[in-house]
Amino acid sequence: MIDEAFPIISTPDLGKALAFYRDLLGGTVTYQFPPEGDPGYVGLQLGTSHLGIGLDPAVQPGAGNQRLSLWVYTPDCDQAVDKLRNAGIKIVQDPTDQPWGERMAIVQDPDGNTITVGQKPAT
Repeated sequence: MIDEAFPIISTPDLGKALAFYRDLLGGTVTYQFPPEGDPGYVGLQLGTSHLGIGLDPAVQPGAGNQRLSLWVYTPDCDQAVDKLRNAGIKIVQDPTDQPWGERMAIVQDPDGNTITVGQKPAT
């Protein structure tokens, strides 16, 4: 019935969101609308996943207004969190080993959305 689904984040500042998801998390812009000028929507490829980001000036940033919770995997959780910390990103929870074998941390994007940065256990 459904072949694919992907999250779309609403943000009042598309530039800040792109700086986080594209520049810090390594996403690649695969779609922009309108195609010329300042975008109102972008599609990003993050590894094998797709993420949409839409401009909505009415959205209020902050954790109380969270519009999405996103979990991303990286080969090295600590290294990824260090990069985000050095860029001024708020770290909610430092990397810790979890009982199910993964290592994870929690950060916030520029709009206050929770992003869990996970590392799968070595196999």
